[in-house]
Amino acid sequence: MDRRDFLKKSVFLGATAGLAGSLGSLTNVLANTKFYSPKSYDLVAIKGGEPAVMFDKAMESFGGMKSFVKKGQSVVIKPNIGWDVTPERGGDTNPQLVKQIIKHCLNAGAKDVYVFDHTCDYWKKCYSNSGIEKAVNDAGGKIVSGESEGYYNDVQVKSGSTLKNAKVHELILNSDVFINVPVLKHHSSSGITIGMKNLMGVVWDRRFWHQNNLQQCIADFASYRKPNLTIVDAYNVMKRNGPRGVSKEDLITMKSLIISRDLVAADAAAAKLFGTDPEKVDYIRIANEMKLGVMDLNKLSINRIIM
Repeated sequence: MDRRDFLKKSVFLGATAGLAGSLGSLTNVLANTKFYSPKSYDLVAIKGGEPAVMFDKAMESFGGMKSFVKKGQSVVIKPNIGWDVTPERGGDTNPQLVKQIIKHCLNAGAKDVYVFDHTCDYWKKCYSNSGIEKAVNDAGGKIVSGESEGYYNDVQVKSGSTLKNAKVHELILNSDVFINVPVLKHHSSSGITIGMKNLMGVVWDRRFWHQNNLQQCIADFASYRKPNLTIVDAYNVMKRNGPRGVSKEDLITMKSLIISRDLVAADAAAAKLFGTDPEKVDYIRIANEMKLGVMDLNKLSINRIIM
């Protein structure tokens, strides 16, 4: 085994150990599972399947998408589409997951399902090369640009400590249901990017965040508009060189998915999966201190599923 292979294997084994600690072995899960009725789980962590199949299975634990989407409602889905990279690079949310979420929303009776992101690279290439534009169209959703400032309205972040105002995309303001679908990965500025960090893609003026205590601003904005559901794509996880990544060599295939009504809990569970103590991720710790959600997973009802 050469040095490169050894390092890759060591990283993989370390991530796998972290995943085992987060989700538990199947034996331990079955031995320690408390039985809850559908809709009563705070969080579902599932491992071992393809994105669409894992999502189908996980949503059963919440009583299906009808627990979140009612007939005639409008839904906005916010994946990470920030980067002009292909799906196998892991820089954006898995398009097959996005496609399946749209199908569930429409089957639940949603009138319209919109998908957008305020991208970092040129938006048309991000939408196309990520595979998400095609996935949205194939599923019957509506892909919307986040490119023009005219789509954004001024709002007050009343509970914000540093972030007091923001320009927020009109879909977030006007839709009945907001579903946040980040991809779990390394990030050069915040250390790790998950659900709360993904919300930077719904605002126009994010430069202020980077210049004025980024971690606090991330937590502050979460106080303004918490998603109804956070779905963390952890199928291919970028362990280094984020947020764009350099190649497939930056990825570890974890085949995992974390879903929660609680944005802070979803980020905490995903951080553990990544191999990071949530308390050491400042925006998770701050959001917990602001009582925007629960960081201590021991306080939650969690359904752990291994496929």
